[in-house]
Parts: sequence; C-alpha cells; structure tokens
Amino acid sequence: MRVHVLDDWSDTLRSLPSFARLSGHEVTVWTDSASEEVLAQRLAQAEALVLFRERTQITRSLLERLPNLRLISARGAWPHVDTQACTDLGIAFCSQKSDAAPNHSAAELTWALILSAMRDLPAQMAALKAGQWQAGVGRSLRGRTIGIYGAGRIGQLVAGYARAFGMEVIWWGSAARRAALVATGETVPESRAAFFGGADVISLHLRLVPQTRGIVTAKDLARMREDAVLVNTSRAGLIETGALLPALTKGRPAMAALDVFDVEPVLDPNDPLLTHPRVIATPHIGFVTRDEFDLQFGEIYDQINAFTSGAPINLVAG
Repeated sequence: MRVHVLDDWSDTLRSLPSFARLSGHEVTVWTDSASEEVLAQRLAQAEALVLFRERTQITRSLLERLPNLRLISARGAWPHVDTQACTDLGIAFCSQKSDAAPNHSAAELTWALILSAMRDLPAQMAALKAGQWQAGVGRSLRGRTIGIYGAGRIGQLVAGYARAFGMEVIWWGSAARRAALVATGETVPESRAAFFGGADVISLHLRLVPQTRGIVTAKDLARMREDAVLVNTSRAGLIETGALLPALTKGRPAMAALDVFDVEPVLDPNDPLLTHPRVIATPHIGFVTRDEFDLQFGEIYDQINAFTSGAPINLVAG
C-alpha cells in the first residue's frame, strides 16, 4: 500500500525498530503540519494514513478529496477523526484505544513537572546561568499530599511515585470510581471541595471526552491552596475554557505545570500562559520518547498489515 505518515515533526519514526514493519509498503513520511488544501494535494495518491496522535484534524471535507484512501491507522482516542465520514466514504479507521499497558513516559514527565514546580527548577537554573546563586527556596515532597483526579493506569503510576517520595495520596473521579477506590482502601475526601482544597499538588489524569471537557472549573481552582501546584499532562480541555489564567493571577493555584494547551502547537513566545511567572511548561512531550513511539507506532503498523492481509484489527469505522 502507499502509506503516508503525518506530522512526524522530529523525523524520528524512520529510525525506530518498529518502522521495519512497513517494509512491504511504499512509505512517505511528512515532518511538518499542513493546511487541508496542501494535505489534499500531498495525499492524493495515498491508500493508507498513519496519524500522529491528534496533530491533524481528519475532516469529511479532507477525506472527500482523497479518492484512493482505504485505511486510516491510529492509536488512542479519536476526537480529531470524523468517523461517520469514514463510514460513509468506505474508509476503514483502526485505532487501539485501550492500552494494554500504561504510558510510563507520560507518568514520568508528570513527576518531572511536579519536582520542577516544587523546587522551582527553571528559575534556579536560569539564575545560575545568569551568575546568581540560589534563587529562592523550594519545598520538599515528603509529608505533603497529592490529589490525583482520575484513577486510570497513568494516575496509578503517579500515585506509586508519590508514595515512594513519602507523599499521602488522595483521589477524585466519578462516583463509581470513587466507590471502587474506597473499596480498595484508598483515601477519597468527603467532597469535591475537600479534594481540591486538601492537596499540595493536584494532578489531572482523565481522558478528554464530552463528559470531561471543562470538568475542572474556575470554582475548583479557587478552592486550591495558596501554595498548591496544578499539573496537567493529559489534555488542556479538562480545564474550563479561560479559567486557568485568571486563577493563576489571583494566586490559586500558586503554580501550574503544563504539558498541554488548548491550541497546539504553541509557537507564540508571548503566549499569556507561557509568559506567566507561575507557569512551568513543556511542549506536549508526555508521550514523546523513543521507547513510547516504538511501542505505539508498532501497533499502528500492525493494524496496516492486518488490513492488507484481509483481517482488520481494532476497526472503529469503515
């Protein structure tokens, strides 16, 4: 098949062992993002597309301009893909949504951001490079409390790291999830207000679906402690639109450590969140490790090979 890989910005995939699984196909790798008009021209002969997470919106109007397309292969949730259009146009869409194993790289970055925020590492490093010695005083993690919103695989990993650092772990989630946590002996506060007000660090680990969009409200943020840190390595849309910046300006939370943004990529160095003095930010690199790429894209390539053999796997639409 003529396979086109989209949005490999760092041009990494060709260097990974899993790329050999595409050896039986004619493969083109695109290392930039493009408009729909450009994509329609580039992909006119494509028979299969490999998606790089949610970096490109797969709309009906785009699909209607790709007459040779037979398959779209991805991994994870698919809010960026018009699955009804895939079905209407006879294009198979395959995606492995439920991970067999947790995303360790995302959990590791979460912990790196927590450490960076609590010890204010960016400011300390900048001061040292500017010829200053010790810019302020950080805070230890031992004996403090982390609140984890979402008790899935990544949240469970982060809880393990927290306990290794001597932190108390409290949880929040849906009513069913909270009941399950209590049944296993975990600590769940008596109310949402107690959760947001009872932690030194709040870390979000939820999927972004219609039910969770904006689930963390301005009211929730206002309940956080004056010295608390909010960490989001999941999706920016979990926080109510427009709520975070005013909350930081008001001082609750004291700091935000972010790996995700409402519109990505963020290329404006004057973006108000990036320039806020109480924001530590990374450019959505939670899943950006060679190890994680090799795992995830290996599964994507397997879907392509299964489709060409006549036995599609992880078929969502088409």
